Amino acid sequence: MTDYALLRAQLLAFAETDRHWTPLLSNASALLYDAMENVNWAGFYLVRGDRLVLGPFQGKPACVHIGKGRGVCGAAWAEDNTLRVPDVHAFPGHIACDGASRSEIVIPLHAAGEIRGVLDIDSPAEDRFSQADQAGLEAFARALEEAILWA
Repeated sequence: MTDYALLRAQLLAFAETDRHWTPLLSNASALLYDAMENVNWAGFYLVRGDRLVLGPFQGKPACVHIGKGRGVCGAAWAEDNTLRVPDVHAFPGHIACDGASRSEIVIPLHAAGEIRGVLDIDSPAEDRFSQADQAGLEAFARALEEAILWA
């Protein structure tokens, strides 16, 4: 089981060193990828105009641009809501960056009242992410929102 409290503490320790989004998101993706079992991608997509653009991540190469409302990431952005998808192949409009991915969780990240990006984690296992994972990852995302400097 993933220790999300420890992950938040580690994230905040990195934030004490440098709060700029580049190193903080880079280390956040590495923390999650290393600590979570049975994941094949952990990273961020950042809002740029009318698209999400690939940000820091761990895993195989990924899609570079995602339109608002497209795929799980674009839908989470459009709805401003966490999406936990047990079978991505059953999700309407799923974008298959890695055909091995079976389940996914996407959590919007906010600053100054608007969405700045999303945290995206994929797994090769169907129904990998539990309600407890969602709560832990949402708490991690809230800590990241409070710590990060986007400028």
